[in-house]
Amino acid sequence: MAFLRYALPAMAVAGSAVAQCGSGATTTIQNSGDASEIASCTTYDGSIAIETGTTDDIDFGSLRSISGSLIVQEVDRISSIGGSGLESIGDSFTLDNVQTLSTLNFPQLTEVKSIEWIGLPALQGLSFTSGIQSVESLSIQNTNLGSLEGIDLETVDTFFVANNVYLTEINMQLANVETSLQIAANGEEVEVEFPNMEWAFNMTFRNCSRISLPSLAAVNGSLGFYTNYFESLAAPNLTTIGGGLSFVSNEELTNASFPELKTVSGGLQLANNTALEEVTGFPSLTRVGGALDINGNFSEVEIPELDDVRGAMNLQSSENIDEICSHFQGLKGDRTIKGPYTCAGERSNPQGQGSLPDGTSSGSGSSDSPNPANKAYISGATGVMGVIAAIFGML
Repeated sequence: MAFLRYALPAMAVAGSAVAQCGSGATTTIQNSGDASEIASCTTYDGSIAIETGTTDDIDFGSLRSISGSLIVQEVDRISSIGGSGLESIGDSFTLDNVQTLSTLNFPQLTEVKSIEWIGLPALQGLSFTSGIQSVESLSIQNTNLGSLEGIDLETVDTFFVANNVYLTEINMQLANVETSLQIAANGEEVEVEFPNMEWAFNMTFRNCSRISLPSLAAVNGSLGFYTNYFESLAAPNLTTIGGGLSFVSNEELTNASFPELKTVSGGLQLANNTALEEVTGFPSLTRVGGALDINGNFSEVEIPELDDVRGAMNLQSSENIDEICSHFQGLKGDRTIKGPYTCAGERSNPQGQGSLPDGTSSGSGSSDSPNPANKAYISGATGVMGVIAAIFGML
C-alpha cells in the first residue's frame, strides 16, 4: 500500500508532462497560464489553437518549436501573441479575423510551412528580429501592415498579398517562385522590390507604384501587370516567358523595357495603357507563340527581330498608324504572322483582338463596344477565394 501511495502521484506527474508537451493532436489553450505550461517544453508535438474567448496576452516563452500549427481564429479580445524562443512552426501559422491583435513578437522565428493571415485590422507591424526565411505558402490579406519587414523569403511556392491598404513596401530577397505570386489592391504607393528573383512560374501585379525585378531571367508561366501606377518598368535580364505577357490599364506607363526578351510562348498583350505612345521596348523579341495584341494611344511600334507570330495580330490606336500597318502587313505577307491580321488607326475606342474584321489593314472609325481592358478593383473580399475571384473576374 505504501508503494501505491508513492507510485500513483509519480505516474500522475508523468502523465501531466506528456500532455503538457503534446501528443500529436490539437490542444486548445484558454489563457496565459495554459501558455506558460507549454512554454516549459522545448518542442510541442502537435498543434496549438487559442480559444475564441481568450482575453489574455499569450506568451510561449522559451518554447522552440511547434510540430503542427499555431491557430488563432475569431478571437476578438486578444492584443498580443509572442514567444522569445520560438524558431519554427511545422505546419500553418493561421491568424483569421483577430480584430484587436496589435503585436506579433517572435524574434527567433525563421521557419513556417505556411502563413495564412486574414482580417487583422489592428496589426501594423511585425517583431520578427531574425526574419522568417522559409515559407512554402504565404497569404496576407486585410491587415493594417505598412510593410512586410520581418518576412524575408528566399523561395516560396505561392505568394498572395492583397487588400492591405496601408502597405507601402514589399522588399524581399526572394529568388524563386514555384507556383504563383500575386500582389493586388494594397496601398496605392506600394513599392515592390525583388532584387534577387531569377525565376518564377506565374506572377501577377496589380495596383503597384513601383516594381523592381532586375535579376529576373525566366518566367515559365505567365507574367501580368494590371492597373498599376508606375511610369516605367524594366526587366533587363528576362529572356524567356513560357506563357503570356500582359500590360493592361497601366494608365501612367510610358516605357516598358525588356531588352533581352526573345521568346513569349503565349500571347503578348498591351491594352489600354493610355500614356504609352511608343512600343519600342522589345528589341530582341523574335517569337510570340500566341496572339500579339496592342491597342491604345501609340504612334510607334518597333519589334525589329520579330519573325514568328503563331497567333493573330491586332494593332489598334487612336493615332494615325498607317506606316505601322504597312510594315506589319508585309510580315503577314511573308508568313511571319500565321494567324488573322488586323490593324487600324485613328480609332476613337481602340480595342483588342477580335473587335475588327479579319484582314483589316488600315483606316479609321469608331466602336460602341465596351473596352475589354477594364480597370481592376477589388472590394469586400475577405477570404482567399473571394479575392481570387475578384482578381480573375477582371481578366
